[in-house]
Amino acid sequence: MALFRRNKKGDDKVEKPGVSVRAAAPALSSATGTDLSHVLRSPRITEKATMHQETGVYTFDVAERATKSEVRDAVRSLYGVVPRKVRIVPIPSKQKRNARTGMRGFARGGKKAYVYLKRGESITIT
Repeated sequence: MALFRRNKKGDDKVEKPGVSVRAAAPALSSATGTDLSHVLRSPRITEKATMHQETGVYTFDVAERATKSEVRDAVRSLYGVVPRKVRIVPIPSKQKRNARTGMRGFARGGKKAYVYLKRGESITIT
């Protein structure tokens, strides 16, 4: 079967000149080697989050199944800083009403993470 064939010594892949395989590599956890690109969805830019940034606390929207250690590893690999502490808070879903039809629905909830950095460290969020 061709699916499970092993490469022989002379059957190596040929790389194109100027293309690096490592340049497109995703953010990986140092402990487990898993892909962390799905953990941090976006930085949370609100008035409260902006006030917290002055004290070294950054807020991110994270995946619903993300853990504290995954968030810590994702921040370490993406921004190059080691968080002092990570807190995860659930965002409750809210009931909304459509103004045109009067139908009721739900705005989806989620999770957010507060990432505490050491004094003097910062993250540039664009």
